[in-house]
Amino acid sequence: MEFDKKKIRQIAVLIVFTMVVYTAFTNYDKVFATIAFVLDLISPFVLGACIAFILNLPMRGIEKFLKKLTGRCGKGKAGKVLNKLIRPVSLILSICFVVMIVAIVIGVVTPQLIRTIEAIGANLMEQFPKIQAWVQSVFADNPDVEKYLGQVAINWESIFESVKNFVFNGATNLLSHTYSATLGIISAVTSFFIAVVFACYILMQKEKLSGQIQRVLKVTFSEKNVRRINEVASLSHKTFCSFITGQCLEACILGALFFVSMIIFRIPYALLISVLIAFTALIPIVGAFIGCFVGAFLILMINPLQAVFFVIMFLVIQQIEGNLIYPHVVGSSIGLPSIWVLMAVSIGGSLMGILGMLLFIPIVSILYSLFKTWVKNREAKAE
Repeated sequence: MEFDKKKIRQIAVLIVFTMVVYTAFTNYDKVFATIAFVLDLISPFVLGACIAFILNLPMRGIEKFLKKLTGRCGKGKAGKVLNKLIRPVSLILSICFVVMIVAIVIGVVTPQLIRTIEAIGANLMEQFPKIQAWVQSVFADNPDVEKYLGQVAINWESIFESVKNFVFNGATNLLSHTYSATLGIISAVTSFFIAVVFACYILMQKEKLSGQIQRVLKVTFSEKNVRRINEVASLSHKTFCSFITGQCLEACILGALFFVSMIIFRIPYALLISVLIAFTALIPIVGAFIGCFVGAFLILMINPLQAVFFVIMFLVIQQIEGNLIYPHVVGSSIGLPSIWVLMAVSIGGSLMGILGMLLFIPIVSILYSLFKTWVKNREAKAE
């Protein structure tokens, strides 16, 4: 039986592939070590690409606004100078916008958190004598227990001061005196700095990079495959952009609803709990319930009845948000049925934790759209 060159090439590729797979399985420890090394090496650049993607969302809007604004200056020298400045100015304003949001959240949460811990400590110190008196009355018939309880004295002020110092100062002092931890912090800061610089380079030259990628695709794949890759890339970009913007908008709306409701009903910690719920609501489905649990616990330390009312109010607002706000703000933008959203959150959370919950919804949405298109094409061909 004679073999042509194509068959011989296919057999050679199959033999090489088999040898590579066999070598990888027999030396799996070295393979995993190599993969970990490569991932650690490229992690700043992957992080930079993610930062660039997030910064590009506000940057596009700012850039469009500045282009309209500078369009009135005409096409003279002033217009050319302004057009060159649009991109760097848009990037700087986008970075300032993100930093400002993070600073506001930290500035709001940190002082409120300190005051909350102090208030809880003071409340427990007030309640402990009452609890001690109640326990003594219960064990009044047992003189030994009553005598022991009467001798119990706990310095709550000292305990809570120690806890607060550990939370806000102890961890920092421990890290500052640990050599390995210090090296880890320096490495993390360096990687983050490289990621930010890489993100700025991507955003400043995104059209040029896009053109270079298109050239590589055209010389590597056929025209049909290039068109298909561009369609998938466009769908992925649109889905991720819609999901991120929709999720952020939905979190802001939910936080505002809780803040207004808690102010109206005079529930304590309105600002802290509203910011906490808005922040945790970025995690799909389960995020807001985390904020509810923490908020209910904080309110319980002040007024148990208000804590119960807060939980009821949370369930009502969740129904409004789940049935009216989320489907219009997020659900319609990604075009994913609720059952697939639940599956994406479950699988993503099991594999990658909170990050997986955030990433798997748009990923499953992309796969769902591609699969739906494939089914429609197969049905059209069958007819």
